Amino acid sequence: MSKNNLQDKTVLFETMPVPQAVMKLCIPAIMGTLVMVLYSIADTYFVGMTGDPIQNAAVTLAGPVLMAFNAVNNLFGVGTSSMMSRGLGRKDYDTVARSSAFGFYGALFFALIFAAGYTLFQSFFLKLLGATESTIAPTRDYLFWTCTLGAVPAIMNVTFSHLVRSEGSALIASAGAMSGCILNMILDPFFILPRFLGMGVVGAGLATFIGNCAACLVFAGFLLFKHWGQGQTYVCVDPRKFGFKKEIVLGIFAIGIPACIQNLLNVTGMTIQNNFAAGYGSDVVASMGIAGKINVISFYIAMAIGQGVMPIIGYNFAAKNSRRMKDVLKFTIKIDVAFLAVSTFVCMTFAPQLVRLFLDNDVIVNYGKTFLRLMSTAIPFLCMDFLAIGIFQACGFGKYALFFAFLRKIILEIPAIIILNYLIPVYGIGCSQTVAEFGMCIASIFLIKKIFLKMNENA
Repeated sequence: MSKNNLQDKTVLFETMPVPQAVMKLCIPAIMGTLVMVLYSIADTYFVGMTGDPIQNAAVTLAGPVLMAFNAVNNLFGVGTSSMMSRGLGRKDYDTVARSSAFGFYGALFFALIFAAGYTLFQSFFLKLLGATESTIAPTRDYLFWTCTLGAVPAIMNVTFSHLVRSEGSALIASAGAMSGCILNMILDPFFILPRFLGMGVVGAGLATFIGNCAACLVFAGFLLFKHWGQGQTYVCVDPRKFGFKKEIVLGIFAIGIPACIQNLLNVTGMTIQNNFAAGYGSDVVASMGIAGKINVISFYIAMAIGQGVMPIIGYNFAAKNSRRMKDVLKFTIKIDVAFLAVSTFVCMTFAPQLVRLFLDNDVIVNYGKTFLRLMSTAIPFLCMDFLAIGIFQACGFGKYALFFAFLRKIILEIPAIIILNYLIPVYGIGCSQTVAEFGMCIASIFLIKKIFLKMNENA
């Protein structure tokens, strides 16, 4: 990397005013996440325009498989990003390069395994997802494009983004991911709607596949330009740097495995939730899926803020600058709380209108508006939860991240789904997130305080 570029990144991490540094990292992450959220709900929106609840239910049922991609993304993307940021803070550039190569090729290998595993055991997975006689065919067709063929580009797209963001290049990371999302949203109506190609849910899957392939090509072009042109990136995909050096593998997996487990538990929770909903019919599945897609916007943006500040947190933790870490955290909490307050108000106030945007069906809207309002009660607690996870991942506290993974799903959310569904049939499912996020918020405050007390003692 050139001297000027190195100095620019050092200024960002060490001396740039905290509000400016946080916004420089978070705004591109939020913009990228907003586009990715729009892309994730585009399939639901345009499939909903066909007026067929069965096809909408298929998109919802396929959700856990697509979410499971993040298990690989988290294992190699989040784990490697944390390792790279801490390596930069110590000025250990060989570790940065070797970590990057290990993360890239590890993600590629497991993406291929994921696609092959789903394809070989397709019937088992479709049954596990809760697909019924009426929804099994469209769910299978959608997953052919998004998983059998689409797992590799979908996983590598996000992994690329994590690696690029780790060095502080948040704008480039978001732009790469956004390129594929925007292309997907452009293609969706042409592939899905009857007035054009009329492919329905199959067209939604095909548009997603093409968009992810395009994003991978954008990232590949960026890396080729940087490596063969001006050489201004720490991201390394040179196979000669790939290896199984103990310190690097353990360092990546210490963060990646808890993040991976957290995602797999999210998939488990969603699958259980969908199976309970399936017992009430496809209308409930479709309406809960729509409400979930709207509600998840807040979750993803809170997550983007937490991941956006990961590089500066990890860098300053490795550099033992606790004062700057605290300042970053305080400012981040302010912008996070402001966003979540607005988000909660919008979801509560405009729930019927938001659901009707996806499917103009009175039955779906009646179910969906209640689901959305129940789910949105969890939004105010997201701030501390996702910031805590970002801090654990950035600083290498794998045991805390692993504890959070089990706390959210195994101890809080999954039992809440089962108990509340029994106590409040149909709608009890929608309350489970609030139970989980409230408990996570309390635990976050306690553990973040513990981290800073430990840093002060060491200092």
